Amino acid sequence: MDAALAPAPRLVDRHGRTISYLRISVTDRCDLRCRYCMAEQMTFLPKSAILSLEEIAVIAERFIARGITKIRLTGGEPLVRRDVGQLVTRLGRQIGAGLDELTMTTNGNALAQHAATMVAAGIRRINVSLDSLDPETFRYITRHGDVARVISGILAARDAGLAVKVNMVALKGLNDDQIAPMLDWCIAERLDLTLIETMPLGQIDEDRADRFVPLTAVFDDLAAHFPLQRDPHRSGGPARYWRVGDTATRLGLISPLTANFCDTCNRVRLTTEGVLYTCLGHDDHVDLKTILRQDGINGLDAALDAALASKPARHDFDIAAASPAVARHMSVTGG
Repeated sequence: MDAALAPAPRLVDRHGRTISYLRISVTDRCDLRCRYCMAEQMTFLPKSAILSLEEIAVIAERFIARGITKIRLTGGEPLVRRDVGQLVTRLGRQIGAGLDELTMTTNGNALAQHAATMVAAGIRRINVSLDSLDPETFRYITRHGDVARVISGILAARDAGLAVKVNMVALKGLNDDQIAPMLDWCIAERLDLTLIETMPLGQIDEDRADRFVPLTAVFDDLAAHFPLQRDPHRSGGPARYWRVGDTATRLGLISPLTANFCDTCNRVRLTTEGVLYTCLGHDDHVDLKTILRQDGINGLDAALDAALASKPARHDFDIAAASPAVARHMSVTGG
């Protein structure tokens, strides 16, 4: 496949928002089963249903030609996909040729093995999901994870030259008493920390409303114990940032329920089976895999324009609703 078509107009949705950020789920599989993300017994897609790494690269390159400047590889867990390093290396060649940044969100389990490949490909920063430093709490949230392995991966990535941001989902009664200690640890290790409100995506085995913690209250707690100063830093995503005193650490907040950020949304998401979602909280989508396989790359531009023409103004998340906002799990859409 040849992705080298002439540049086309930048991607702008019907609300006038320029789309510059593509999140790609390279697999729906994960080697953990975090309670807020997945059911314990998950049914994953067969290999025949997912995009090849070549197809992911071709679609991504067309997005870059249309003005995407940042790509994040996600999952599931992206590092469980065989040969994912080849995709990282190929996309890394686009940095400076239209792409400003290639990055990844990972659970850290395989980070130590892949950090050098990431750095060589041009990745400079990554997000690592880590919801607790306590071994028992971490094992409970992930159902079988080993926090020592994740911490080793984080420190190996940092030492390899990657800037690491820890992503922590705030969960009432599970880890809300561990947020301040996590921030202390990030300060000591010169890492950034972003806190995230749990989102109603996919049916899980628990009631998310029972675990919901509003980050407004968390921030007030932290501000009473840490010198937090608003930081104008923007990472290209939805987080708002504060500098923690004179340390090297930034604190970020992603609060889709208590501080909606849809007005400035610049993101679309490509699933591992080639479906493009223009909103995390809606089911409107375009099947890019079928279009690519039937019409080749020439069919992609019209499909992208049609998708952006239907992008909603905002999500409809309601943590207290009887059913999730959408049936698909975060691991399907890409975290």
